[in-house]
Amino acid sequence: MAPSAIQILIIVLLVMVLFGTGRIPMIMENLAKGVKSFKKGLKDGDEDTPEAAPMKKEQAEEAAPSADSKAE
Repeated sequence: MAPSAIQILIIVLLVMVLFGTGRIPMIMENLAKGVKSFKKGLKDGDEDTPEAAPMKKEQAEEAAPSADSKAE
Protein backbone atom coordinates (compact mmCIF):
# COMPACT_ATOMS: atom_id res chain seq x y z
CA MET A 1 0.00 0.00 0.00
CA ALA A 2 1.71 3.18 -1.20
CA PRO A 3 1.10 6.53 0.48
CA SER A 4 -1.28 8.82 -1.34
CA ALA A 5 -0.50 12.36 -2.46
CA ILE A 6 -2.37 13.83 0.51
CA GLN A 7 -0.36 11.75 2.99
CA ILE A 8 2.91 12.84 1.39
CA LEU A 9 1.79 16.48 1.49
CA ILE A 10 0.95 16.20 5.21
CA ILE A 11 4.37 14.70 5.93
CA VAL A 12 6.12 17.49 4.00
CA LEU A 13 4.16 20.12 5.89
CA LEU A 14 5.01 18.52 9.24
CA VAL A 15 8.70 18.44 8.35
CA MET A 16 8.58 22.12 7.36
CA VAL A 17 6.89 23.04 10.63
CA LEU A 18 9.32 21.00 12.76
CA PHE A 19 12.57 22.01 11.05
CA GLY A 20 11.65 25.33 9.48
CA THR A 21 12.25 26.28 5.86
CA GLY A 22 15.76 27.57 6.56
CA ARG A 23 17.15 24.30 7.88
CA ILE A 24 15.73 22.01 5.20
CA PRO A 25 18.27 23.01 2.49
CA MET A 26 21.09 22.53 5.00
CA ILE A 27 19.79 19.05 5.88
CA MET A 28 19.49 18.12 2.20
CA GLU A 29 23.03 19.38 1.52
CA ASN A 30 24.44 17.27 4.34
CA LEU A 31 22.47 14.26 3.12
CA ALA A 32 23.86 14.69 -0.41
CA LYS A 33 27.42 14.94 0.96
CA GLY A 34 26.86 11.75 2.91
CA VAL A 35 25.57 9.88 -0.15
CA LYS A 36 28.54 11.09 -2.25
CA SER A 37 30.96 10.02 0.46
CA PHE A 38 29.29 6.62 0.70
CA LYS A 39 29.48 6.07 -3.07
CA LYS A 40 33.13 7.16 -3.10
CA GLY A 41 33.86 4.71 -0.30
CA LEU A 42 32.23 1.88 -2.23
CA LYS A 43 34.22 2.76 -5.34
CA ASP A 44 37.49 3.01 -3.41
CA GLY A 45 36.74 -0.27 -1.65
CA ASP A 46 36.31 -2.07 -4.97
CA GLU A 47 39.71 -0.83 -6.19
CA ASP A 48 41.45 -1.97 -3.00
CA THR A 49 39.92 -5.46 -3.02
CA PRO A 50 42.15 -8.02 -4.77
CA GLU A 51 40.57 -10.26 -7.34
CA ALA A 52 39.43 -13.61 -5.99
CA ALA A 53 41.75 -16.44 -6.92
CA PRO A 54 40.10 -19.38 -8.64
CA MET A 55 39.55 -22.39 -6.37
CA LYS A 56 41.47 -25.56 -6.92
CA LYS A 57 39.47 -28.74 -7.37
CA GLU A 58 40.51 -30.07 -3.93
CA GLN A 59 39.45 -26.82 -2.21
CA ALA A 60 36.09 -26.85 -3.97
CA GLU A 61 35.45 -30.43 -2.85
CA GLU A 62 36.34 -29.58 0.76
CA ALA A 63 34.10 -26.49 0.75
CA ALA A 64 31.07 -28.29 -0.72
CA PRO A 65 29.25 -30.64 1.67
CA SER A 66 29.16 -34.19 0.46
CA ALA A 67 26.04 -36.31 0.03
CA ASP A 68 27.26 -38.65 2.81
CA SER A 69 27.27 -35.91 5.43
CA LYS A 70 23.69 -34.94 4.55
CA ALA A 71 22.46 -38.50 5.19
CA GLU A 72 23.68 -38.49 8.79
